[in-house]
Amino acid sequence: MSAALGPLDGVLVVDLSRALAGPHATMMLGDLGARVVKVEAPGHGDDTRGWGPPFVGDEGERESTYFLSANRNKESVCLDLKDDADREVLLALVRRADVLVENFRTGVMERLGLGADVLRELNPRLVQLSITGFGHDGPEGGRPGYDQIAQGEGGLMSLTGSAPDDPQRFGTPICDLLAGMYGAYGVLAALRQRESTGRGQVVRTSLLAAAVGVHAFQGTRWTVAGEVGRASGNHHASISPYGLFRCADGAVQIAVGSEGLWRKFCAGFGLDPAEPGMATNAQRVASRDQVIELVERAFANWSAGDLLDRLHELAIPAGKVRALDEVYTWDQTLSQGLAIDVTHETLGPLTLPGPPLRFFELSGQERTRTSHRPPPVLDQHGESVRRWVGDVVR
Repeated sequence: MSAALGPLDGVLVVDLSRALAGPHATMMLGDLGARVVKVEAPGHGDDTRGWGPPFVGDEGERESTYFLSANRNKESVCLDLKDDADREVLLALVRRADVLVENFRTGVMERLGLGADVLRELNPRLVQLSITGFGHDGPEGGRPGYDQIAQGEGGLMSLTGSAPDDPQRFGTPICDLLAGMYGAYGVLAALRQRESTGRGQVVRTSLLAAAVGVHAFQGTRWTVAGEVGRASGNHHASISPYGLFRCADGAVQIAVGSEGLWRKFCAGFGLDPAEPGMATNAQRVASRDQVIELVERAFANWSAGDLLDRLHELAIPAGKVRALDEVYTWDQTLSQGLAIDVTHETLGPLTLPGPPLRFFELSGQERTRTSHRPPPVLDQHGESVRRWVGDVVR
C-alpha cells in the first residue's frame, strides 16, 4: 500500500449522491484511496453547494463550507442524465466502476433507467450502496428523509436534551453521518465478498437504520428491561457520577466508570464512598441528584484548571468542554492528523477536518495516506473524466 494513496487505491467509485449521507460515505472511501467521481447536475450541482452561509470566496466563485466538509478527495463531472451523450459517459463509468453510491428516494434509480437489473447487466461486479430516509420497503419505505426528521423519528431526540420535556437535536447531522459510515463499511464488506464470489451486490441502509443502530444500551434498556430511556441532560443514564459538574469558575466533566475509580475519587476529595445511597453505582444512579450536589460541593472552591490537574493526578478520567476553535488548535488534535491542508482550485490554501483513521504496519511504520485532494469546484474534472472515459471505450 502506498502511503500517499491509501488501501483502496485502484477502486473506482461513481458517486450519484448529494447532500450529506451519500457524500460522507464516498468521502470516507476517497480518504482510503479510492478514486471518487462525483456526478453532479449541470448548473447548480450538489444541493449543499447552496447551503449557507457561511460561504467563502469571491463573488462568482463562492463555495459553501457545508459542501467543503463532505467532498474532499473527489472529482466533479456535470452530467445531464436526460442527454444521450452525457448518459453514455455515465454508463461508461458504471461499466468500469467498482462501487456506485446513490441516495435517491425509492424508485428514482428505476425511473432513470438505472435499476438493479440494468446495473447488473452493465457490470456484474458492481457494488451498489443505496441510502434512503426510512428504508427501501415497509409501510413507509418511500418516505423522504432529512436528518432532523430521522433524529426525531428514530428516538435520538427523546434521549437528548436537558430533561424529558426538552427534546433536542444533535449538534451535527448525526443520522446522515452515521448512515454514511454504515454505508461505507457495508461497501467494504461487499468488496471483500466479491473477491470470493466474483459478483457485486446491493448494500442498503437508511437514516432510520443509522439512528436505531446507535441506540446501544438505551435500546436494550427498552427491548430487554421494558424501560423507556429519556433525556437526562449532561449526566449518564446508567453511570454515576458521569457528566458535567460545576466548579468555582466554570465546569469540568468526569467519568467515574467503576467502583475502584469511585473509591479513588472519594479519597482524593475527602468523601465517604460508603455513605448511604453512594456505595454502589446502582445506588448512585438512583440518587443522581444527591450525587451531583455532593460532587459539586466538593468542587466548589476549585478553579477548572486546578481541578483538572487534580483529577488527572488521581487518574480520574476528566476533561473540559472545548469550542471548535479550541479543538482545531489543540496539539492533540493536530498530532492525530485530524486537520489537513489542501490547495483549492479557487480558494487557495485551506485547512479541512481530516480523516479519522490511521494505518500502521506491524513494524510500527505509519502507512496513513498523506496527500489529499481538495473538494472540487463544479465540473472541475468534466473534461478529464470525459477524455478518460473515451480512452477507456476505445
